[in-house]
Amino acid sequence: MKKTKIHRNIVKLKNVELFYFDTRTEGPAILCLHGRWGRAETWVDFIEHYGQHYRIIAPDQRGHGLSSKPISKYTAEEMAEDMIELLDFLKIDSVIAVGHSMGGRVAGYLAALYPKYVKALAILDRSASGPANPNTPPLDQIPTTDPLTKDWPLPFSSLTEAQDFIRQAMDSSLSYQYFINSLTETAEGYQMMFSSQAMAASIAYDEDWFHLLPSLKCPVLLIRAKGNDAVSDEDFVKMQSLIPNCLAREVSHPDHNVHLGNKEVFYG
Repeated sequence: MKKTKIHRNIVKLKNVELFYFDTRTEGPAILCLHGRWGRAETWVDFIEHYGQHYRIIAPDQRGHGLSSKPISKYTAEEMAEDMIELLDFLKIDSVIAVGHSMGGRVAGYLAALYPKYVKALAILDRSASGPANPNTPPLDQIPTTDPLTKDWPLPFSSLTEAQDFIRQAMDSSLSYQYFINSLTETAEGYQMMFSSQAMAASIAYDEDWFHLLPSLKCPVLLIRAKGNDAVSDEDFVKMQSLIPNCLAREVSHPDHNVHLGNKEVFYG
């Protein structure tokens, strides 16, 4: 398979600077949105698979990676608006939107709120349900650390310490690699590239979005990992019942990274 060159760039938008991958190849555009704590890097295999036939855009979303990390609510509406500004900058008027986990939620909002921009949508291992007991504190009361990494001994004193700790903290090698993609060396030690406060805000302002599903006009592909609790049986059935043009598939590998857990089944 011919290698696809990945071009990297940072664009200054209205409220945020976004770092993004762009294959600059011919063909329809695919916009790939990573999950919480993630980076564009999670889509490298996807780019290798589709990059010769599609133009693939994969940003570090706000609060993540090399993109800026403003104090904001990190709602799906905000993050979807970032994507519209990015597409307008690139002069791309329609995309196939593919979102994993949190990115699936952002992609869903993108398709619902800006239907002219999205001609097809894939939601990877993300339910439309929100927190059982939503608690949305004022922005100035959002914790400075997120629930997952609040007890991590950051900064790590060495690369070995960082690798050992993250390996122990994760439940699979794919999850380990997902977080290693955001590890960076600084003058103080090894830090994570995402903003922990941004992650906390994203979690705090998460909400149920079943109400948006009937407004999705484009074809929608739902993929979930069997045996993973990210999308319950009930939610999977409910989402299918509410989306007008829906195709649902299940990947037998239980890893939440459904685009990496069993590539043959996923691409099939």
